[in-house]
Amino acid sequence: MKSPVKFLLVDDLEANLVALEGLLKRDGLELLKARSGPEALELLLVHDVALAFLDVQMPEMSGFELAELMRSTERTRRVPIVFLTAGVVDHERRIRGYESGAVDFLPKPIDPNNLLNKAAIFFELAKQREDLRVANEQLAKSNADLERADRSKDEFLAMLAHELRNPLAPLRNSAKILQAPAAKPAERERALAMIDRQLGNLGHMIDDLLDVSRITEGKIELRSEPVELNTVLFSAAEIARASCFAAKQSFELILPPEPVYLEADPTRLEQIVGNLLVNACKYSGEGSHISLSAVVEQNQAIIRVKDNGIGIDPELLPRIFDLFVQASRTIDRAHGGLGIGLTIVNRLVNLHGGTIEAHSDGLGHGSEFIIRLPVLAGHIESAPTHDGAVSDIPTGALKLLIVDDNRDSAESMALLQELNGHETRVAHNGETAVTIALDFLPDVVLLDIGLPGMDGFEVARQMRQSPALRRSYLIAVTGYGSEGDRKRAFAAGFDEHLVKPANLTVLAKLLDQRKQQPVG
Repeated sequence: MKSPVKFLLVDDLEANLVALEGLLKRDGLELLKARSGPEALELLLVHDVALAFLDVQMPEMSGFELAELMRSTERTRRVPIVFLTAGVVDHERRIRGYESGAVDFLPKPIDPNNLLNKAAIFFELAKQREDLRVANEQLAKSNADLERADRSKDEFLAMLAHELRNPLAPLRNSAKILQAPAAKPAERERALAMIDRQLGNLGHMIDDLLDVSRITEGKIELRSEPVELNTVLFSAAEIARASCFAAKQSFELILPPEPVYLEADPTRLEQIVGNLLVNACKYSGEGSHISLSAVVEQNQAIIRVKDNGIGIDPELLPRIFDLFVQASRTIDRAHGGLGIGLTIVNRLVNLHGGTIEAHSDGLGHGSEFIIRLPVLAGHIESAPTHDGAVSDIPTGALKLLIVDDNRDSAESMALLQELNGHETRVAHNGETAVTIALDFLPDVVLLDIGLPGMDGFEVARQMRQSPALRRSYLIAVTGYGSEGDRKRAFAAGFDEHLVKPANLTVLAKLLDQRKQQPVG
């Protein structure tokens, strides 16, 4: 931003200062006034002055003395001076004036035209210097931005080469294992699983690169339709839950109570939120807490992804969505990936007519990403009523929620019950279990007691406090099998108690009884 040109007017008579001010006043010019030499010096120490008009005859300090002091100081030695004189200045004093920095002498009474001509010359010179200063600052900033972008690009390309090479060794080794005649079936299965995993990593990287390229070139097209926000957020949360569980992180999902509709591409919207959640999981560390929440304010859906992890460096925060910048956020490349996910997220949000912000109080203080998207006006659909009303007698398939922090145990049980014709959902911690239950309204909950964070007893108590879940049948499936454990389970609200590993025949009978038993 350009600063005004500043002239200094020094005269011991107020009337002379007012007259000078009236003559010189113009747009872009700031006039500083002083009634003595010491007062003038104080102004000169604070302001950059383009021209000084000094009265020669002043009682405390003459104009010549002031000029000589100005020439002795680095800050003011180059300020041009016009002396204002009440009479003829002799040759000796004129030489003294020029030696102290004078560019001219103007006799009093002052000729207005002569004064304005002199002032105009120095005003234009000062403006040119200011223009040049601003241009140099902009050039320096542009050069710094280009150098930073060039460094970031070089770092990204080096990282890209590193990340693309990483899967090659396990792929090559796995291929050799499969070719080895002595390889056992179990070893071949591990090799195949490794190939599948590494090909998946490569596929994700290539997808990210293609997305960035298409978005940057404007070639991506959204397949927009009316989308119910909670459905998308719930699906995105499912993407992150496995990673959170593996890192022993707690996860919280808070959804709007009523349906909210957006005009959006559901796949891309899920990608936006899913990428933010996966990032939060990557950079939060073990035992951290991650939350996904949404509210509606002033016809906008506001989606927040928050964690209490490593946070974001304040220097990086303003550029966090820039291409090639995020790579520097990673720590010793421990998490892998190309670091371009936030660029994709930002541009997809913009394509949806929304905005995204990143907030962090610095390293070690977590981070929060806030997305704002326009709500679809005029789209009305009655919300499903979660008042606990279900059919009097459940017939056929049951809705089962399986809660266990052991992933293999939970997923194998879910697969088994799906083969038996039931509909299943899986949760690996208490907070997630309650959230899913309120949305899924299960007929039966198979609930482990020894969960991380909120244990199974507290999960059961919270479920029993919800009118929507009062008819769900809660079965404790736990390694704690004493009589005291059974009593505690029933006191917490469980209907049945099974000891791990659960007897599948007994469980099948309980489920069959549930199908035949009137509810309520």
